[in-house]
Amino acid sequence: MSKDRLLWLVLIALGVGLGVFVVHLALSDPGAVSDGDGGRSLVHNVALLAILVASAVLFRRLKPGHILKRLTIWVAIGAVLVLAYSFRHDASDLANRLMAEVMPSRGMVMDGEVSFREHRGRHFIIDADVDGVTVQFLVDTGASDVTLAPRDARRLGFDLDRLTYDRTYRTANGIVKGAPVRLHSLKVGHIVLSDVKASVNSVDMNRSLLGMSFLSRLSSFEVADGTLTLRP
Repeated sequence: MSKDRLLWLVLIALGVGLGVFVVHLALSDPGAVSDGDGGRSLVHNVALLAILVASAVLFRRLKPGHILKRLTIWVAIGAVLVLAYSFRHDASDLANRLMAEVMPSRGMVMDGEVSFREHRGRHFIIDADVDGVTVQFLVDTGASDVTLAPRDARRLGFDLDRLTYDRTYRTANGIVKGAPVRLHSLKVGHIVLSDVKASVNSVDMNRSLLGMSFLSRLSSFEVADGTLTLRP
């Protein structure tokens, strides 16, 4: 038997095998053959591939060896894409874990929870979205309210000269004054709270504080093994 004839037999066998596979899918799981939403079905894609291969044979007069080689390359590419798609969620979780280690303040969302690794000095630093502006907070369970540093308050559009500083707070640095404000939205990970009570500090601060006016509205939060976990 000639080499070309053998290759033709291999191609025919592959075609028959692919056809049997598609028929098996159609009989056992119709949803695997068609997406059911008007999208292209597997049968359609297989037919398109067959047409392309046949066109290459008829019009470009490719030899069976060339056809088999190119078909093998495309099958390999398809297999890699299918494998990558199958593990897309695992890859996403791995990327989130890496980002949480490299940038702890961004946190990691998993199973409906948002967790943050301990920062230097055993503090927890959180990047939050406040009314569309990213603000970095120091988590402080001893603070009754979310407390904005003056520079963050300015970024959020507050006019510091028009605020009324009539609240008194006792802190580690002494007694300070704060001006009550309301935050339309405060988002940490996928946790979003609206109309959050806050105050603007009258003196400069290194960071704004994420206090109990946010934390107490969560279903729960806990610190264990150097990780802060927030639950909506």
